[in-house]
Amino acid sequence: MKKARVLIDGLVFDAFEDRFAGPNGIRLADGRVFAETDVSWLPPFRIRSAFAIGLNYKTHADSLDFKLPAEPMAFYKAPNTFIGNRHATRRPADVSFMHYECELTIVIGKTARRVPEERAYEYIGGYTVCNDYAFRSYLRNYYRPNLKIKSRDCGTPIGPWFVDAADIADPMNLDLRCFVDGKQTMAGNTRDMIFSVPFLVSYFSRILTLQPGDVILTGCPEAKLDLPVGSEVVTEIDGVGRLSNFIAPDSEYPEPVPCALR
Repeated sequence: MKKARVLIDGLVFDAFEDRFAGPNGIRLADGRVFAETDVSWLPPFRIRSAFAIGLNYKTHADSLDFKLPAEPMAFYKAPNTFIGNRHATRRPADVSFMHYECELTIVIGKTARRVPEERAYEYIGGYTVCNDYAFRSYLRNYYRPNLKIKSRDCGTPIGPWFVDAADIADPMNLDLRCFVDGKQTMAGNTRDMIFSVPFLVSYFSRILTLQPGDVILTGCPEAKLDLPVGSEVVTEIDGVGRLSNFIAPDSEYPEPVPCALR
């Protein structure tokens, strides 16, 4: 089942996929049906803590002429970093290079502490899509992306759906794609991860206790395209969802729409 959260007339509603309403169409519990463009999308669940991985695909590491990491290059993202489907992400005026990152995102479903890798799937509640934009102009250290690169208010689109883990037969064999203004600019598959989905759940649970609503962003294949203001960026993962976002300039960026804290 695919679930979402949307804002309608100032009120937050849980919603479910309704394909009869068109791509990303939704149905509310009271039976009302809406098209994707008729609602304001929120992150599909309340995000607690977010952990992200750098250079988790060989193609990405190779493109930077970077030695494959011996363990995950992990960093933290605050909950207010995230924004829903079809909203705008700000491109700061002083940024000379900004690119997308299409990432399968693990959603923890129950408390996980020191989980063996072979049992990791038992602790996953589901999955979603994340576009973890990178502001390359601010990069100082490949191992530890600083806050300016990855943790900006409402700068990271996520969603539109939370997909139950039971509905994804093999999260380690999912095609990922990105489109910029309708043109495909990236293709990859999760089987090319350096550190797998179960490995990452086990790895983080051995550092700290994971709780329901925590998320793990699993990295992306190579992504080199610079994104100008005005671009529409779509990140898509088979079976999980199609996430749209727009690039806005500093001068036109509105007050942040409700983020994951809502």
